[in-house]
Amino acid sequence: MESKKLGFLILGVSIVLGFMLFSFMGTLNRQEQALQCAPTERCQQVRSAIGTSHIAIGIVSFIASLGFFLLFFNKSEQAILERLEQEKNTKVQEDKFSLVLNVMDTYEQRILKAVKEQDGITQTTLTFRTDLSKAKVSQVLTDFEKRNLIRRIPKGKTYSVHLMQGF
Repeated sequence: MESKKLGFLILGVSIVLGFMLFSFMGTLNRQEQALQCAPTERCQQVRSAIGTSHIAIGIVSFIASLGFFLLFFNKSEQAILERLEQEKNTKVQEDKFSLVLNVMDTYEQRILKAVKEQDGITQTTLTFRTDLSKAKVSQVLTDFEKRNLIRRIPKGKTYSVHLMQGF
């Protein structure tokens, strides 16, 4: 939102400067007409000032364009920053999950990977997917619950297994 305020400020300043420049150019044009611009030194000064004022108009137009851009087109920059922040958070979560997996045995790794792939997987489906016995899956899940890695919610005659927040 700060860029929006900056956009308004720059746009306002450029409008004021533009108004002043056009007033100055009007005065110079009136002087040029009053002098009827014979090849005198004073006439050359007026023409030089008119040329300089055209350059100043170009600069003020650029400033106005910058203000307009900041006012209306800065949303894409914010979207990029949000996407980068989301990617960073995803990477941190993946690294955290990888570190947790490194300290586990192969059975625990298989079960935790399956739960991460399908959050809310039933305990019965988990036995088929990991190719482990019901007793082994139940034992590992009980251990995971004690370590606050997962949460089991009753679902009919079985449980649905969910990862805890942070994974």
